[in-house]
Amino acid sequence: MGKINVESKSSEFISIMNDQFQGKINLARLKLISMFVIALCKVQTVGFEKLANAFDADAKAGSSLRRIQRFIASYALDSDLIAKLVFSLLPEKENLKLSTGRTNWQFGKTGINIFMLGVVYKGLAFPLMFKMLDKRGNSNSQERIDLVKRFIRLFGTGCIDSLMADREFVGDKWIKYPNDNRIRNNFKVFIPHKDKEVKASWLFNNLKVNELLHYHKTVRIGTQLCYLSGCKLDTKNNRSDFLIIVSFNKPR
Repeated sequence: MGKINVESKSSEFISIMNDQFQGKINLARLKLISMFVIALCKVQTVGFEKLANAFDADAKAGSSLRRIQRFIASYALDSDLIAKLVFSLLPEKENLKLSTGRTNWQFGKTGINIFMLGVVYKGLAFPLMFKMLDKRGNSNSQERIDLVKRFIRLFGTGCIDSLMADREFVGDKWIKYPNDNRIRNNFKVFIPHKDKEVKASWLFNNLKVNELLHYHKTVRIGTQLCYLSGCKLDTKNNRSDFLIIVSFNKPR
């Protein structure tokens, strides 16, 4: 593999950002962002001191460190601009599979709880936008809907193939909104043609491990009629677990 021309890559990235941001971020800051991103790729850490040492600049590491600190502390990046930049660099921009997820960690005494929306491409999710949750635990239905609406405001609905979410993303209001949603095994559904309510996993109990079933009748979750598909998963402790998908399209 030939040696990467860092200066050429930096110039190319600056040009892309300048076109995308349309003068909303000045050239000095674009250069800093470019060096920052390239340094991230080199050292693969977010530690400011290591990033400063990896800057491709004539300035000393201490000067680069102070420059990074000032930028992070005082400059508010427009997150919509960043989302548009990432979207513009995606290899595909049609039939997109969107995914939502939440993660949390502790930074000193501060709890970080972040809710993300990204685009899935070849098994990887590229984060496009996020919301910092000022609480512990899961996001609520409105917070999820607002994030999806923000995507639609920026990129429209025509590019969306499906929306996927993990098992914690449940609720009648939320189920109305996305196309697909993975649900808890013990989540209850109402079966109209049998006039009874059962656990979602009950419909797939007779499956063998890794066997897939599309339930042939519509079920009701809250007020919404939808389809269920499920697969029994292999677990280390020999307890049954399931992957259950809700869809508003027919299972095929």
